[in-house]
Amino acid sequence: MSLQEQLMKAGLVSKHDAKKANKDKHRALKSGKKVINEAKQSAADKRAEQAQRDKQLNAQRKAEADQKALLAQIKQLITVNSQDRSRGEIPYNFSDSGKITKVFVTEALQSGLINGQLAIAKLDDSYHLIPTAVAEKVQQRDDRFIVMLNDRHQAAEVDEDDPYADYQIPDDLMW
Repeated sequence: MSLQEQLMKAGLVSKHDAKKANKDKHRALKSGKKVINEAKQSAADKRAEQAQRDKQLNAQRKAEADQKALLAQIKQLITVNSQDRSRGEIPYNFSDSGKITKVFVTEALQSGLINGQLAIAKLDDSYHLIPTAVAEKVQQRDDRFIVMLNDRHQAAEVDEDDPYADYQIPDDLMW
């Protein structure tokens, strides 16, 4: 049974209204006008809108998943390459977000930090000493995790206008 017959049987449409609708449809087809089925058009529009929303939602979920994966990579790089500083007795001071912070290191770790072979990374409110190569990889992904990274070539370069260039800085100077 067609929809028209069902509507007539239910008493919602009279036989006269059904014939009139058929004639109007037939005239429109003869005159070359395209008959637009509003229900089909509405359904197609809704499907297109839903597809667009789904595409945006999928892009957002993918971005969140990528961010989580990146964070997991950074955490793994830092935790796997962290140097053991449990036996450290020498305080090493550095600046973190405008605050002077102190960690205790061994003499070897201190010289590695000074020479630029080690860097300090902050992960979950704790500081980790990691090799410079690893710190550069972390910095490429997100530089907020690296607190201190000394340049290896910084000590070799001397500013020509520096009035204290002639004075040597002692290796054991602590601040």
